[in-house]
Amino acid sequence: MWRWLDRLRRRDRRPRTAIPDALWAPVLAACPWLAALSPPELARLRELSALFLEDKEFHGAQGLRITDAMAVTIAAQACLPVLHFGPGERPLRCYDDFVGIVVHPDEVLAQREIVDDDGVVHQYAEPLAGEAMPDGPIMLSWQDVTATSSESGYNVVIHEFVHKLDLRDGRADGCPPLPAGFMGHGSARQARAHWLATLQAAYDTFREEVIKAERFGSPPTWLDPYGAEAIDEFYAVASEAYFVNRERFGREFASLLPLFDAYYRPAV
Repeated sequence: MWRWLDRLRRRDRRPRTAIPDALWAPVLAACPWLAALSPPELARLRELSALFLEDKEFHGAQGLRITDAMAVTIAAQACLPVLHFGPGERPLRCYDDFVGIVVHPDEVLAQREIVDDDGVVHQYAEPLAGEAMPDGPIMLSWQDVTATSSESGYNVVIHEFVHKLDLRDGRADGCPPLPAGFMGHGSARQARAHWLATLQAAYDTFREEVIKAERFGSPPTWLDPYGAEAIDEFYAVASEAYFVNRERFGREFASLLPLFDAYYRPAV
């Protein structure tokens, strides 16, 4: 009984403190693509962002001081992918596997190590604008957070939090957990098969376009070529563009638009 009451309390939980206009207005100015949301959606995003701020802890790295404005900017963009995932605080359960958000002033050089087919170990430094660690914190570069653009379809906050959605079933494969009935499919297994087949086809086409641009001088792709690294990265990069420039995303990736709409906007 007590567990049921706790779930009911959490479902109906309201923010202890609302986000003031002085902090919310600059977020809307910095993210003009939020203007596409209806007034009720914006109000819901504001409420969800306040709940997010109550649950998460922000840490500045390399001497960076996290201000309230920075935290609200990140929270609003982190909550956007789950905006339509249910009432109350239910959407935030998708982010229950972590508490900490570490923000660096700019890109971080992560030391990597791989072993090739011949058993030779290769060490290198990879520049990171962000990273979502399984069952762990999220890392973001503040410089990249402020570089969001509807023109390029770039948004590092959405990218990393979409990785968290992808990882909810323990697999980084570009497919978040889907329910039975998704897009008319009778089982979750069928829904997953449809998702992966649709995403794979778009990914294969995108990879070919990236290769042509890099090797043969074809026009560069609209989306970040980093999306060609792996299908889970393509899913995250495509999701960035879906949220910050849905109109162009629909033109560039017509096959993915209904897929993403069905997942990100199930109640709309």
